Amino acid sequence: MAVLNKIRQRSVFLIIIIALALFSFVLADVIRNGGLSSGNSQNVIATVNGKDIDRQEFAQQVENFERNMGGNMSTTQAVNRIWDERLRQVIIEEQIEELGIRAGDGQVTNLVRTQMANNPNFLNEAGMFDENRLREYVANLKASSPQAYEQWVQFTDNLRETAKINNYYTMVGAGIGATEKEGELAYQFQNNNVNLKYVQIPYDKIPHSEAQVSKSEISDYIKSHPEEFKKEASRSIQYVVFDEAASNDDKTESQDALKKLRGERVEYNAAISANDTLPGFDNADDYEDFVNNNSDLPFEGRYKFRNDLKGEYSDTLFNLNEGDVYGPYEENGYWKMSKMLESKEIPDSVKASHILVAYQGTRLGAGLSRTKSEAKELADSIARVVKADTAKFAQLAVEFSADQTAQQNNGDLGYFTPGAMIPEFEQYAFGAKTGDVGVVETPLGYHVVAVKDQTTPAKAVKIATIAREITPSEKTMNNLFNEVTKFEIAAAEGDFSEVAKEGGYEVKTVQDMKAMDENIPGAGAQRRIVQWAFGEDAKTGDVRRFDTNNGYVVAQLTEKSDEGLMSAEDASSIVTPILQNKKKAEIIKSQIKGQSLDQIAQNQGVSVQSADAINLAQPTLTGAGSEPRVVGTAFGLKEGETSQPIAGNKGVYVVQVVSKFEAPKMDSYKPFAQQQSMATRAQATMGVFEALKEKAEIEDNRSRFY
Repeated sequence: MAVLNKIRQRSVFLIIIIALALFSFVLADVIRNGGLSSGNSQNVIATVNGKDIDRQEFAQQVENFERNMGGNMSTTQAVNRIWDERLRQVIIEEQIEELGIRAGDGQVTNLVRTQMANNPNFLNEAGMFDENRLREYVANLKASSPQAYEQWVQFTDNLRETAKINNYYTMVGAGIGATEKEGELAYQFQNNNVNLKYVQIPYDKIPHSEAQVSKSEISDYIKSHPEEFKKEASRSIQYVVFDEAASNDDKTESQDALKKLRGERVEYNAAISANDTLPGFDNADDYEDFVNNNSDLPFEGRYKFRNDLKGEYSDTLFNLNEGDVYGPYEENGYWKMSKMLESKEIPDSVKASHILVAYQGTRLGAGLSRTKSEAKELADSIARVVKADTAKFAQLAVEFSADQTAQQNNGDLGYFTPGAMIPEFEQYAFGAKTGDVGVVETPLGYHVVAVKDQTTPAKAVKIATIAREITPSEKTMNNLFNEVTKFEIAAAEGDFSEVAKEGGYEVKTVQDMKAMDENIPGAGAQRRIVQWAFGEDAKTGDVRRFDTNNGYVVAQLTEKSDEGLMSAEDASSIVTPILQNKKKAEIIKSQIKGQSLDQIAQNQGVSVQSADAINLAQPTLTGAGSEPRVVGTAFGLKEGETSQPIAGNKGVYVVQVVSKFEAPKMDSYKPFAQQQSMATRAQATMGVFEALKEKAEIEDNRSRFY
């Protein structure tokens, strides 16, 4: 009571303390997210050229897209897809608005006509799209269903936006073309050609040690080519994977539990308030029920041929005698025990037709007043007619069958294999003979079945298998957690790699992860690791444990790299070969001696090569590959003239023009100008968005939320 009185006396003081604590918590969150001025950042997925993309709207679009994909795409993949669409939409819409582009009603109508070309609501008696019917339809919607009319307006608004975008791209294409002079140049590039001889001294002839490249030279090259070496923000990590795997004790325990199912066992039965003796796998009365109640895998009641059985034990299982039990055996992460229930010769496929007579209460019996007994009577009657005259089967199928799919084929089901049909139906089809007609009851109703053909019978088996998944026990999982925790603590306090080495763990690395990456090589989809690495609080050297579907990952952040130009180290693999080849080219040029190609080739230990009918449209040298600088130089030489050494892509070249061919002049080069225009327009249309995207100011916040 004394304590309660003290709390009451200081209640105002406590309220103030709690309020200050809550305020500090909120203030810390505000500061962490960019200060008081950017409180709206929590509702913005991105800002593009000053326009915010709302986070909730974006999230709804992602959710809808995932739903439409039916779970075949991860959330990160869906986010990236919607991001590409929204980014394109915002950037192109900005251009459309700036240029004042509009779409007329006629364009929208044309798009509606395209979308609704096969909709019977808008077709006239001649089967053609009728605008009057469209107007009448919209007027009726507006009068009778405001909600449907609103959806129609939204549909046409979307088409109007599509028309604007089409207009924009049409304008871009219209502003690009080629003159007749450019057409003439294109003609000459394709048809003028040269025959030449050349000597190639490859760069590989000079050792790398004679063309050393310094870090400062790489840095200078990056600075002089900044557009080529832009990079996104990235992170690098090293990590160890800890898989949850069953121990040997776990496997033995699971195997023993499976063995115990073979014999009879006594269990308490609450229904009779006494012990009850239950049959085992060796003498079960109902194997389907026994397997489904005692196995981690369901009962498969169909007959299987030899080719249907897969795995290491398939031959052994197929050759069991009826009643034999095999196992336990380990397969695909399970302990299994199998019993041969039945073996017989059956066709591996059957061709049959059927007429399904449904009745009230069955899945296909909606709207029927027919009772079950009436359906049975009708099916028997149809069977008698078919047995007397099989030619009437197709007509009766169209008239009576509730199976609309088979009805379209006059009841014909084609060939099917065991396991393809409902068990009762399948049992009759594979057990009957070709030409037999019978009535089969299934949950769908009564089937009049006509067996049309059967393949040659072969041995098939029906096997019951009980399986127990081999999983780690709670004890094993607890031991793993303790092991992981110890490693996490030791790695955070010491050297990650050394601690892993001492524990016998494999260290894996990931270099240059991007903010929206999802997969970690060797660990699968681990989006949380990427988010952590890019978090504002994560520091180089930090270690953290992550739960996965199969265990744990302990990761260390090893490097943080901000957006900007690549460092000399990062760009070394790209720049070093370029600068080395430049230095090697100068060395090779200084070593070239001789007045003729033969002399140069002999001095350099190479041979003279030939290349015929080379043009500027495809500047490729036979035996050397693409060498535009070399081919361009050759076109500037006269017949018989030899070039100075040329630094190409793969080496230093000296070329001699053997002969030149100039294509005959044409009266008009318009066809080539048109061809050039089409190619340039197509290229511009595809590249305009990328160019606008490159120019745009984009603040991408996706990684904060996904």
